[in-house]
Amino acid sequence: MRVRGAWLSAGLAASLLAGMGASSAAANIEAVDVGLVLAVDVSGSVSDERYGLQMSGIAAAFEDPAVQAAILGGPHGALAIALVQWSDKAQISIPWMVIASKADAGAFAERVRRAPRIADQFTCMSQMMRFVADKVLPRVPAQPARTVLDVSGDGAENCNPTTPVEALRDELVGDAVTINGLPILEGNDSDLVEPWYAGHVVGGNGAFLMPAHGFADFARAMRQKFLIEISSAAPGERLR
Repeated sequence: MRVRGAWLSAGLAASLLAGMGASSAAANIEAVDVGLVLAVDVSGSVSDERYGLQMSGIAAAFEDPAVQAAILGGPHGALAIALVQWSDKAQISIPWMVIASKADAGAFAERVRRAPRIADQFTCMSQMMRFVADKVLPRVPAQPARTVLDVSGDGAENCNPTTPVEALRDELVGDAVTINGLPILEGNDSDLVEPWYAGHVVGGNGAFLMPAHGFADFARAMRQKFLIEISSAAPGERLR
C-alpha cells in the first residue's frame, strides 16, 4: 500500500484496514472537540514487552466507559486522533481517525493492539515534533476546537538535534497546540525524565505532566491523562 509517497509494510497496511469498520457517520463530521496526536516512544530502551504495555494501555483507555463518555460528552461529541511512533525518526502508525461513537472507540483500540512496532535506537524528540508539525497536524480531517500533542517516553532527547526540542515546542505552542507529557519513570534515568519533560516538552494552554511510575503503570496514567485531555474537566497537574 502506498500512502503520501511512502510504501507501508504489510503489517501497517493491515492496521490501516482494520479501522474500516468504524462508523460511516464519523467520516461526515466537520468539527471535533479535540484533535489529539499520540506520540509514543519506541526507541532502543523500549523492549517488546514495554511496547506491548504501551499499546495495551492506550487500547484499554479507549475501551473504558469513562473515556468514551468524555469523548461523546463534548459539544461536538467527537474526537480526531492519530498515533505516531518515534525513535530515530517518527512515522505514522495509525492515521487520523474520527471517533464519534463507542464503536469507533472500540475500532481504534483494536487498531492500536494490532499496530506493528516501528522502532530504532535513539530518542529523537526534536525530529518527532517537526514531523508532527509538518506532516500530521495539517492533515487533521475535521476542525478541532483544541489541538493536543500527547508525548510519552522513558528518556530525554539524545540525537543532538540542530533545532532544540524546546524551540520546536515553542513553535507548536505558538500555533495553539497544547503539548502534554507522560514521562515513564523506569530505568537508569528515571529520576531525570520527569524534570526534563517539564523543562523541555510540555507547553501551551492547560499543559500538564502525568508521570507513569514504570511501564506497568502506563495504562493507569494514560487513562487518567485522556480523561483530562479529552474533557478539559480538570486543569491537570501543575508543572513541578
